[in-house]
Amino acid sequence: MKPIRLPDQPRVLVVILRRLGDVLLTTPLIRSVKRAYPQASIDALVFTGTEGILAGNPDLAEIITVPQRSSFLDTLSLIARLFRRYDLALSTQTGDRPTALAVIAGRQSAGPVEAGGSASALKRFFLSRSYVTDSQQHRLLDILRLADVLGIPSHREVVCPPAAPGSELAPRQLYAVIHAAPMFVYKRWTGEGWRALAAALRDRGFMAVSTGAASDRAYLDEVWHNANVLRLDGKLAWPELTALIAAARVYIGPDTAITHLAAATGIPTVALYGPTDPRLWGPWPPGGFDRPWQAAGTIQRRGNVWLVQNPLPCLPCQLEGCERRLDSYSQCLDELTAAQVLTAVDQALAMREAA
Repeated sequence: MKPIRLPDQPRVLVVILRRLGDVLLTTPLIRSVKRAYPQASIDALVFTGTEGILAGNPDLAEIITVPQRSSFLDTLSLIARLFRRYDLALSTQTGDRPTALAVIAGRQSAGPVEAGGSASALKRFFLSRSYVTDSQQHRLLDILRLADVLGIPSHREVVCPPAAPGSELAPRQLYAVIHAAPMFVYKRWTGEGWRALAAALRDRGFMAVSTGAASDRAYLDEVWHNANVLRLDGKLAWPELTALIAAARVYIGPDTAITHLAAATGIPTVALYGPTDPRLWGPWPPGGFDRPWQAAGTIQRRGNVWLVQNPLPCLPCQLEGCERRLDSYSQCLDELTAAQVLTAVDQALAMREAA
């Protein structure tokens, strides 16, 4: 497609009104725009609470935050702030709100739309350029189709928050990072499994370091009751977390933004997946992979990432657990054994030692 025409020093807005992991997986698109237009000043519009994962991103000039639920007056204020301020505004979602904000903010705009329907036709009319989203494609690749629509080369590099200088909280011995707390209950592994994993890591000569948000503390108190781990939950800013993970021998975590971050740093990463379809949301290694993730398997490897599943016949269901709600249990994760996870961890450690 013919490249979109912009001024010599264009202002660009990228609208990403989703969760942390989605925001991180949008950084390849932001990098693609910056490489195509080096003089561009690029801003990101994100939900309050997700901006940290973009902290220090060298491709961004400003990060604008908006509450997930805004009042009418807040919405009017945001519209007044954004109206035609940008030469180009990109929506990374098909939703009404991000599409409308891109159209309002940009003299030119682009974004994905759903296939068919009057609402999609209306969005295509208002957007300068658009494409039909592919729900069967990995999220990162689907977002990068915006680069194709703009007529610019795409870069598949996930950009992590820059690592801070060594933190005094980081261990001085060999260690593994365990992030046991996903955002939602239905993505959790068992406390018994995490404690068995930490004990096995100690037997292998590694300190187990637990990370998480301050809001995860009550849950992690239960997980690590009487366990010998170094607790750093709620104590690290994003650059410190990046540095901690990047210096670890191995990272282990469930389907969460931190697991995507770990994969992007290049360290051996073991990802525990339950209901989520890895073909759409699997961790993205540096440089991508030569073949997509399979829907289900016991242990799959792509680059520096080992993806562990308990392949029940219903996996992956792409549902919110067995009870179809955020606080549901997931049988596939509840029955995932520590032995299987340790097999993947040992493979990851062996790769790190060989390197």
